[in-house]
Amino acid sequence: MSDDKEKQPDLAATVDCIAATIGLEIAEPHRQGVIDNFERIAALASLVMAFPLPDETEISQIFVP
Repeated sequence: MSDDKEKQPDLAATVDCIAATIGLEIAEPHRQGVIDNFERIAALASLVMAFPLPDETEISQIFVP
């Protein structure tokens, strides 16, 4: 499991970088909450990315509900 920790980005630095890039000022009392949400998003994204897809899977051109 230590390999997974090594691969994880520094989400605090990521949040700071994204905020600076788009000119968003995150108030200090809210910064940790934003970082916590990015951690949740990363955990959910890892589940999606880990889902195996067969090689025959094609990308949908148009979303039709």
